[in-house]
Amino acid sequence: MKKKHPHLYTVIHLAVAVAFVVFLRNFVLTPVEVIGISMEPTYHESDRLWQSSLIKPQRFDNATFPSPRNGKRIVKRIIGLPGDTVRVENDQLYINDKAYDEPYLDEAKAKLTDGEPYTEDFSLSTIDVGAEKVVPDGHFFVLGDNRRRADDSRYFGFVDQKDIYGVVYFRYYPLNKIGLQ
Repeated sequence: MKKKHPHLYTVIHLAVAVAFVVFLRNFVLTPVEVIGISMEPTYHESDRLWQSSLIKPQRFDNATFPSPRNGKRIVKRIIGLPGDTVRVENDQLYINDKAYDEPYLDEAKAKLTDGEPYTEDFSLSTIDVGAEKVVPDGHFFVLGDNRRRADDSRYFGFVDQKDIYGVVYFRYYPLNKIGLQ
C-alpha cells in the first residue's frame, strides 16, 4: 500500500499524529492558569499547571472544575468524598471524626499573628449550603488552601463529580516552582 498510494500513507500518519496530540492536549496535558488567591500558599495567581482527566480524583488532590459563580475553571482541594462527614474544630480538620493533618497549610499558619484560627470552625450541618450531614453520592466537598479568603464548598456547596475537569499533577510555571504536585 505504501508504494501504490504514498500520499494516502502520509495522510494516515498525519491523522494518527494529530489524533494523538489532540488526545494528549485534552486528557493528559491540559493547561490551567490559576486565577485568584484562594489556593495560596500552594498556588499563586498566574501559576500554570497541567491537569489530567485520566486521573481519578482522590482525597486531598487539587482538582479543577467550573466555578459555580462565573463558570471559569478554578482549582480547589478535594477534602470530602461521598458519604463523608467533614468539620473543622479549633483549626483541626476532621473527616468521619478522624483528625487529619494538613501540611500544605503549615506555611500560611506559621505567618499568622492575630491569634485567630486559619480555618473557622464549621461542619456540614452548620454551613449554609443545605441540610446535608454527609457529602452526597456523586459529589465532593472542596476547600481552598487560603481558608480565610477562599470561596469554596463552605459557601457554594458540593461539587458534582461529573463537573470535575481533571486533577492537577504538575506545575510548569513559575520555573522556580516547577515539578510534580
